[in-house]
Amino acid sequence: MEIVTDLLKILVPSALVLYAMYLTITAFLKKQFDEKQLDQKRKQIEITLPIRLQAYERMCLFLERISPNNLLIRLNGSATHALEFQQILLREVREEFNHNLSQQVYMSIEVWEDIRAAQQEVITLINQAAADIPAEASPLELSKKIFEKIIQDNRNPTAHALKKVKEEIQREFA
Repeated sequence: MEIVTDLLKILVPSALVLYAMYLTITAFLKKQFDEKQLDQKRKQIEITLPIRLQAYERMCLFLERISPNNLLIRLNGSATHALEFQQILLREVREEFNHNLSQQVYMSIEVWEDIRAAQQEVITLINQAAADIPAEASPLELSKKIFEKIIQDNRNPTAHALKKVKEEIQREFA
């Protein structure tokens, strides 16, 4: 019986020390793992943050470029009649959109849908204005008709999407 007691006197403290070591090592390893994950997340943010900001900047630029005010001024004088000017305007909007298509992966689905809706609204506006004038009319007549429709509807087709992009930038990066 004395042997069992002596053995217990040795085993119980040893087990307690072993358990304490296990807890210490487990806590140390968990802390190391958490630090490594945090460091990895920090590195990922360092890489993706500038890319995401650039994507939002590009989409703001896209919306500004397809805004009827800027679009008409920039492409003024590049056509001889309204039908040709309509085609140039539509091609420009589509090319700008296709050029920035990949930026959608960096923003929310809602904002991307607002951007797509703005692009479609600009295209619709151009087509409606062109339908209201003869094809052989001057490009200036088409420009006037587009501005009339904007004033009539009291709405800039890209303003809402631009506002949403800016709000998301503030929410994500402020």
